[in-house]
Amino acid sequence: MSRGATSRHWWDGAVIYHCYPRSFADTTGDGIGDLEGITRHLDHLAGSEHALGVDAIWLSPVYPHGGVDGGYDIIDHAAIAPEFGSLLDLDRLVAAAHRRKLRVLMDLVVGHVSDQHPWFREAQTSRTAERRDWFIWADPRPGGEVPNNWVAVFGGPAWTFDPATGQYYHHTYYPEQPDLNWRNPEVQAAVADILRFWLDRGVDGFRVDAAQNLIKDAALRDNPPSRRREMRFREDPGGLSRRWNSHLPGARRVLQGFRRVVDEYPDRFLLGEIYAPPRRLATYLAAGEAAGLHASLDMELGMSDWSVREFRDAIARAERHLQPPRYPTWNLSNHDVPRHPSRWGPDRSRLAALVLLSLRGSICLYYGEEIGMTDHPAVPTPVQDRWGRDPERTPMQWTADPLGGFTTGAPWLPLNDPERTNVAAQRADSGSLLALYRALIDLRRRTPALRDGSLELMGQLPPQVLGFVRSAGSDRILVLANMGADEAAIGQLAGRATVLAATGERSGTVTLARIRLAPLEGLVLRSG
Repeated sequence: MSRGATSRHWWDGAVIYHCYPRSFADTTGDGIGDLEGITRHLDHLAGSEHALGVDAIWLSPVYPHGGVDGGYDIIDHAAIAPEFGSLLDLDRLVAAAHRRKLRVLMDLVVGHVSDQHPWFREAQTSRTAERRDWFIWADPRPGGEVPNNWVAVFGGPAWTFDPATGQYYHHTYYPEQPDLNWRNPEVQAAVADILRFWLDRGVDGFRVDAAQNLIKDAALRDNPPSRRREMRFREDPGGLSRRWNSHLPGARRVLQGFRRVVDEYPDRFLLGEIYAPPRRLATYLAAGEAAGLHASLDMELGMSDWSVREFRDAIARAERHLQPPRYPTWNLSNHDVPRHPSRWGPDRSRLAALVLLSLRGSICLYYGEEIGMTDHPAVPTPVQDRWGRDPERTPMQWTADPLGGFTTGAPWLPLNDPERTNVAAQRADSGSLLALYRALIDLRRRTPALRDGSLELMGQLPPQVLGFVRSAGSDRILVLANMGADEAAIGQLAGRATVLAATGERSGTVTLARIRLAPLEGLVLRSG
């Protein structure tokens, strides 16, 4: 695996592929994707002539679960759910990935567990149970009311009454997902053992779920109304600030504990999921003795409208607050939000790919993004996910047959027109979106300025054009993206440049002052 001159770790500037295992590939005919299905399709990702060329694969949860929150209500953190296979299947997947120089990240979901988890079952037996303090309990307020005004992310009070013991327990998400009490050293030790269990099996790191919510106010104070004008990252549907149950300083100390465990093993990586602007993300990425996460997903670009102003603002904030050794990890789609071709329009997918894979930092792609998969146009029946996230979780479309090469049985969710959008057809088409993703990832890997260089936003461009410069030493790369519906003349630049990548058919050498970008055309250029 080639690295730029300034890279120190495999994850610097890496491209990570987010796989939702239930929807990737089914080998048993039960309509549910499994670990063996991922293993059989690793050549799509790395190690073959037609591979995407990504550096790592991140697996959404494959643990035994209660079926409430798409695998995020975990019953056993040290096992594999039967529908996905076995621990042996996981070991085979890791070994096969490593043969292709592909890293494997597991999803670490330890802010809460399933209400069927043995820890919580034992905690419910009495107020003096051994693991009672592993969870967050509180007496009712006078009149039997909930302990405070905290609201669950999915709506309703963040408290559920336990009649057997006469107390409420706290849950950030569904009532079936009681939160762990991360102030308890026994919880910290138990989860450290879980990390070591997977690291000992060769896993290369973890994506840490909802890291901002790990610590809650010990006094359980009421949250005040939100005064922020920017509500983009407010998960609470109750109009409250989440002052006392999110982003408390103790969460960073928990992550530092994870880091100490991960650092016992060579070359292992911690990626956070933290819904926050870059200014706040930076506080979770401290170095030295206070080291916590290596990186955290930056959600701002993916949550932006399709506009030069919003893209520039998101990139500028990341550049301001996540300077080296910190860096952003960009993503445009994931299992919790609509796919970006559905939000911005399929015709913008090529330009979105060019911009994304030219940014400073690491990149996270969502399965199917490389072929332009869109959300299912209607919520499937029966609904699998209470929160309505089924449309962006439909099965991967490998071939043009009605089941998309995903399964031989009845798929757990319907496919979204695999005849129109599938891997096999695009693999054979040199002008496909898949071919563009492969080319951009390969260019990123081979070009120090793109993988590791600095980024400077360009001014003095037409208002519909986003432009930035990537630099490493004497290597200077220009990225120009016409995000508008009209042609844009670029008359402000001087000199000549070589086209390294393009959303269209442009190639060769161009005179910068004479460039006229077609609508939704993007170019990656080497100046000089």
